[in-house]
Amino acid sequence: MRAIVITKPGDVDVLEVADRPARKPGAGEVRIAVKAAAVNPTDIGLRQRGGGDLPAPWVPGMDAAGIVESVGSDVDRLAVGDQVMAVVSPRRPEGGAQQELLVVPAASVVPIPDGATLTEAATLPMNGLTARLGLELLGTAAGDTLAVTGGAGQLASYVIPLAKEHGLRVIADAKPEDEELVRSFGADVVVPRGQGFTDAVLEAAPGGVDGLYDTALLRRAAFPAIRDGGEIVVVRGWDGDEVEDRGIRVHPVMVATALERTEWLEELRRLASEGRLKLRVAHEFPPEQAGEAQRMMDAGGLRGRAVIVF
Repeated sequence: MRAIVITKPGDVDVLEVADRPARKPGAGEVRIAVKAAAVNPTDIGLRQRGGGDLPAPWVPGMDAAGIVESVGSDVDRLAVGDQVMAVVSPRRPEGGAQQELLVVPAASVVPIPDGATLTEAATLPMNGLTARLGLELLGTAAGDTLAVTGGAGQLASYVIPLAKEHGLRVIADAKPEDEELVRSFGADVVVPRGQGFTDAVLEAAPGGVDGLYDTALLRRAAFPAIRDGGEIVVVRGWDGDEVEDRGIRVHPVMVATALERTEWLEELRRLASEGRLKLRVAHEFPPEQAGEAQRMMDAGGLRGRAVIVF
């Protein structure tokens, strides 16, 4: 089978398409004929820094959508021929989602949303689970106020409607040209992105918000927008330093801990089927243009995901 591989840490020229062996699914696993695999910032990190103790080459990708090709024993929820979406860690010997035949635990696989294409479905699992996990870590309650940075981005486009499902009031930022888009996700208040963000949040939520989901990597710069004793979810890790700033609690969100949360994947599927989560594809690329897909993602400003289509 064909797979996108990272031959060594480096620029996009270390990405290649290579033939790889495909094993049969074991007990509790399914093998998927992948038709679409989303490109995410985690893929860029893997390409730039490598896979640590895992020897090269590495196969990137955390999201896939395709057709169940075979199932292992003890799998009765999924059947050959089902159109499905899956989430997977690329930090395993057989690699991530950007390969034509993908073996994953059945717990990480659910049918695609009603009315969605396979390409659209490939944009949902990883970012959807990240959004869901971060909201659980926050521990906010119905009626609380949540601020979301990077409001027009892919992750925020799932955080906002999921927060509304949990009864939260949502303040999100946006550039002027993205304000209506962010409102369409369900934001109650849209404030300007960039300089003046914290002042605008404090005007909308005097005393500060109860929680802040930081998809734009503001980190400590966002603290003034949070009330004393409030909370912040951060993506792509935290510097490890203890926070002694008005009792604000920091929650790094690590989606690898939630890859087999089948009930959350089913919830995401249901909400997307009902049109409450918007599945956005920015551009499609063949495997041979994986480098261009990563360049587009790394440049920022995408309204949706670049997707590798096999």
